[in-house]
Amino acid sequence: MALSSASGGVPGTLYVVATPIGNLDDITARALKVLREVSLIAAEDTRHSARLLQHFGIETPLAACHEHNERDHGGRFLSRLLSGENVALISDAGTPLISDPGFHLVRSAQAAGVRVVPVPGACALIAALSAAGLPSDRFSFEGFLPAKASARRGRLEGVREESRTLIFYEAPHRLLESLEDMRGVFGGERQAVLARELTKTFETLKGASLAELCAWVAADANQQRGECVVLVGGWQPPEGEDSVSAEAVRVLELLLAEMPVKRAAALAAEITGVRKNLLYQEALKRQS
Repeated sequence: MALSSASGGVPGTLYVVATPIGNLDDITARALKVLREVSLIAAEDTRHSARLLQHFGIETPLAACHEHNERDHGGRFLSRLLSGENVALISDAGTPLISDPGFHLVRSAQAAGVRVVPVPGACALIAALSAAGLPSDRFSFEGFLPAKASARRGRLEGVREESRTLIFYEAPHRLLESLEDMRGVFGGERQAVLARELTKTFETLKGASLAELCAWVAADANQQRGECVVLVGGWQPPEGEDSVSAEAVRVLELLLAEMPVKRAAALAAEITGVRKNLLYQEALKRQS
């Protein structure tokens, strides 16, 4: 029986289908079968997805489901699902909901008792991580950073001492600015990887320190084009007796707001275990 068949009173199924991020050969046989047999495909950009379907000879109807209409028009897809029809959800590339629309539709479908089935496949962040050469046992996907510099730096400050590998998506026109902010917040010596145009003709994976990566991208405008994934090695705690951690500095700054330098340094040393004279010197820097 085809996937689009409806039976009395039984809801259909919402299939969350991953599509290629570049190379069309990466689509799975299961994804093609589902896209051919559902009643409707909810697509982020119908014009973009129409080309994909045409390439594979798929004639299933398309309807738009993007960030601007998902909340308002999600009901039309839910109605089809509740009537017993099956619907596939796709994004422009990769796995839906991963920095792409679809969350509200999936949540509404689940709340209405509709079965939601993942059809896994390409995902840029996983593809980048698999070839980056950075620790992959634990990682944190941060999606797109804010467009405004102050908000972007604030977000980066929030993960400055994250020990897991950090993964970001970035628009090409903001790539250099974001890399420079990462260098400023994380330090120029932190290791990073730029994964650009994955699976496409001009695929690039470049690993270097953030300082080196900034210089490389600034010197080559071609590296500021296409789809970009930036991976940054996790924070490692400072070593040795002469190190002052960011947490110790945070404690010191809180105490400096309430008491004199000498007393703040002494109390911060008691709290953090960092040597008092180191904290005293750190406090003097902040008072100058």
